[in-house]
Amino acid sequence: MNDIQFREAQKGDLKYIVQMLADDPLGMQRERFQSPLPSSYCNAFDSIDKDSNNTLILALLKDEIIGVLQLTFIPNLTYQGSWRPMIEGVRVSSKFRSKGIGQSLIQEAIRRANIKECRLVQLTTDKHRPDAIKFYERLGFHSSHEGMKLHLNSSE
Repeated sequence: MNDIQFREAQKGDLKYIVQMLADDPLGMQRERFQSPLPSSYCNAFDSIDKDSNNTLILALLKDEIIGVLQLTFIPNLTYQGSWRPMIEGVRVSSKFRSKGIGQSLIQEAIRRANIKECRLVQLTTDKHRPDAIKFYERLGFHSSHEGMKLHLNSSE
């Protein structure tokens, strides 16, 4: 699909973003797509929007939002003090999956990383997403570390 455009998300896009985040088996377990959206999503969006090292990149076909990812630039002392971007929350609208949208989103993130002269691009994906792992491997990513998470209790 050559007609894809990219832009940074605006607050009015939030409901479409959360809808995509919730639109898969894992997302259904951890997201709350409802109207109105829980305030936690608005608070998170505001924090991302205010942080110059964070952005939500949208993929659009005409005016329809069809994909999203979060790109966070992290300063590091490793690799001689270089920056590295972390790609998170990659989602494509279910009716547009397997059409190259995800690849275009990742390529856009890599393009932005090159502009910032980053030394590497990193991402994580859930081990329960074997198709996503294969997808990232096809794009040249490889498993180099074992990631770990500690889930904390929420106040809600």
